[in-house]
Amino acid sequence: MLTIRLTRKGKKNQPFFRVVVIDKKRSSKGGRAVEDLGYVDPLTKRKNFKKERILYWISKGAKPSPTIHNFLVSEKIIEGKKINVSKKSKKAQEAAQATPAATATPEAATVKTAVPEGAPKEAPARAAEEPKATPPAA
Repeated sequence: MLTIRLTRKGKKNQPFFRVVVIDKKRSSKGGRAVEDLGYVDPLTKRKNFKKERILYWISKGAKPSPTIHNFLVSEKIIEGKKINVSKKSKKAQEAAQATPAATATPEAATVKTAVPEGAPKEAPARAAEEPKATPPAA
């Protein structure tokens, strides 16, 4: 599968990125690209994209990486929302997974009762009003 992504060029502490179409399985550092579609220079904030060629490759099924997708949206080459590409630390990921269960609202926690076919529609309301039987004390 083809993807549109960045390949890093430049010297140490002087990054320079090329925008290329490349097979997804090839290395992002040393793989041979199918076509060069532009560049991004983060030090001088310069960007150059070949709009027609990018749209051509997207029409052929190439998928842009999340970073390239955000660049293309900001340059108005494609339309859509930007994708959050920042990585969270392991602690933040664990906290994010733990909090939805702990902070669930009581309204979200209510269980909907299934109504069998042919039963009156008022059955769930009556079932909720009826007190539940308490187990006998031992």
